[in-house]
Order: sequence, then structure tokens, then C-alpha cells
Amino acid sequence: MQTKTEIQRLLAGAGVEPNKRLGQHFLIDLNLMQFLLTNAAITENDIVLEVGTGTGSLTGELVKRAGKVIAVECDDILVEITKQQLEDADNFEIVVADVLESKNTINRQVIEKLQQRQQEFFGRVLLVANLPYNVASSVMLNLLDGPVVADEMVVTVQKEVAQRMAAEPGSEDYGILSIFLTAMGRCKVLRKLSPKVFWPVPQVDSAMVRFDRDQKKADEIHNVQLFKQVVDLFMGHRRKMMRACVKYTEGKLANVHNWEDIFRRAFVEPHHRPEELRAVDYIAIANLCNEIVG
Repeated sequence: MQTKTEIQRLLAGAGVEPNKRLGQHFLIDLNLMQFLLTNAAITENDIVLEVGTGTGSLTGELVKRAGKVIAVECDDILVEITKQQLEDADNFEIVVADVLESKNTINRQVIEKLQQRQQEFFGRVLLVANLPYNVASSVMLNLLDGPVVADEMVVTVQKEVAQRMAAEPGSEDYGILSIFLTAMGRCKVLRKLSPKVFWPVPQVDSAMVRFDRDQKKADEIHNVQLFKQVVDLFMGHRRKMMRACVKYTEGKLANVHNWEDIFRRAFVEPHHRPEELRAVDYIAIANLCNEIVG
């Protein structure tokens, strides 16, 4: 792990400063970094994905614990610094790219490397990272369902993202991210972080959050793509009544016409608002829709 002075020395040696445009803020409290690692409980059979290596401070600790570390970093200079720190590590690969190809797609190189390593290691796939704030929600959503899913995520994110991750129905922070995480596992805010534990100091608070996937819960969703459409439909009009939202249906959901019956069978009151429904309610609605259009 690197102290603030060591990070500054590495950046100065490369002739650069933290890139504000990329939102580069380095965690410099080593006790908190150890706290993150302890909560991740990484084993030698696990494959760890790290998004945003910085100068390789966390990366160096991940390679000591994991079977394989796949890191993603879009800043060429930080990539070279990280490589220099880990030149003797044989269980480390880095992808020089944005982690997202689009909002709904993880970079294909990253997916391919994770899939390759899944054939060698039989542990979990973990996301352990101080996530760049601008991609945090999209990265986590894409790792809930896709070519590769994360069995566990232990991440540092902006406090507002952490609140959305763990929000309850009816709260201001409750939204699509809350519903998906609850539908597929358990989420817990581990610790709130002051801006002072980062360098440069950001203008926002942060938090460490842990998500554990529960495959039994995830298997309750009969058609994940349709579940996404249902959640997007209703939460896109979160303050309207449920019965009023259905006039905005499109795609497969446009072929569903008996919404009153679906609400009745799902034990959902049509006059309730989408922001009041639990994840299990959305699963019930989506599964009933799947009987019609799936």
C-alpha cells in the first residue's frame, strides 16, 4: 500500500498530476484500504476485477491475495506506473481502456479475460475497487447480469451512490440500482468516508459498500431482460400510479394488455406508485408478463 507521499512521488516521477477530468482521487488512508481488503475476504482461488488502478496501491495488495487480478485503467501514464509496481507479479493483467463500451456493456476485452480465467480458477469473481464515480452504477449493474457476473462487490463509491445501492422502497434514494441489487442479493453500507481520506480531496463524501450475490434470489427472475424492461418502465414514471404507467409500454411489454389482472395476481395495488414497490413485487410482475410475451 502506498502513502500519500509515495503516490505523489510516483506521479511526479512520471511528470503528471491527478487528472481532474478523469476524477482521479487516491485513497491515502491505509487503514481504510486494509478495511476494504478485509471485507473482501479474497482467496487464492478468486478472480478479482479492479476498475481504476491509480498508481497500483490497492492493486499490489490484490495480487498478494487473489488467484488472478484483471485490472482496467484508461490513463496510459497510470497504467505504466502500475505495471512498474507489479513487474514481478505473474497473476496480474491490465486492460488499457474504458471499462464500459456503452452504458449497458462492459468492455469486451475485460469480459474475455474474465471468462478465460474462469476456466482456470474455480473461486468467485469479485469486484474490488475504488470505483471512479462516473462509472460506478453502470459497472455494478452490468456485473449483475451478463456474460460474467460478480459473486461479490466490495467497493468505494460516492456517498450518494452508496445510498442508492442500499435504499429502501419509498425513500428518496430508492431507484433502479436499489431494486436490482436487492433482487439479486444483499447490499450493506460498510463505512462512510470523509473527503479527507483521499488526495486530492474531492468535494463529495464517499462510502464503502459490500454486495453479495444470492443465486437463489436471482433465479427467481424468469427473464432478466424482461425484468429490466418492467423496472425501467415503472421507475421511469416513479411518481405516477402503477395503472397510469402502463400507457408508456413499448417493445415486448406493448403486447401486455391485461395489466389489472397482472397487478391483482402479483398482489400489487394499481394506485400505488412505482417507488413504493419492493424488488419482489417487480419480480412477480415481470414473471407474469413473461408468461404472456416470453
